[in-house]
Amino acid sequence: MVDEQRIHPRLVLASRSPRRRELLDRAGVRYELASTMVDDSGLVAGRGVEPEQWVMALAYLKAAGGCEGITGDGDVVVLGSDTVCVDGGAVLGQPSDEAHAERMLRGFVGRTHRVLTGVALVNPATGHRELFYDSAVVRWGDVDQGEIGSYIASGQWRGKAGAYNLDERLSAGWPIEYEGDPGTIMGLPMRMLLDRLSAWSVEVGA
Repeated sequence: MVDEQRIHPRLVLASRSPRRRELLDRAGVRYELASTMVDDSGLVAGRGVEPEQWVMALAYLKAAGGCEGITGDGDVVVLGSDTVCVDGGAVLGQPSDEAHAERMLRGFVGRTHRVLTGVALVNPATGHRELFYDSAVVRWGDVDQGEIGSYIASGQWRGKAGAYNLDERLSAGWPIEYEGDPGTIMGLPMRMLLDRLSAWSVEVGA
């Protein structure tokens, strides 16, 4: 009898983000959490580095870190991902403190910015890897300044690229519109990712 658990490689997620876990859970993708996580919060893009290159490099850094300590016969795929906002020429990751988060959010009001999410898939046994990214456009309306202040005080901005989560802010009634994959804005470009995972023989929609 064929052991169905061995037909598909195991997926290992190299991310602490609860939003990425939620996106995979919604899609019915089985995964494990990596035992080693990389903290990239102190890294900044160098001059002349394109945001698309930067976000894919961060995703690969996380995936490579997640490969540490994994042994086996190649039936593992490690998933790393990173998300940034691009506002004009500035690349914005996670805010460092309340003041930083407030500057980010107030800068989005009444304007349009891009959100990029990079993804890296790595086989730790063979070193085979694939890197890609997706982009979405987000438009903010006139968010009340008092609402921003209350949100900052709540601490919900912590650990989020651009200091916000799309689903949470839409549920809160903030006037935000977007074009593209909402998953890209929340941390994983699910429309692209599910196809790529299937190409790697990872089971999706289980």
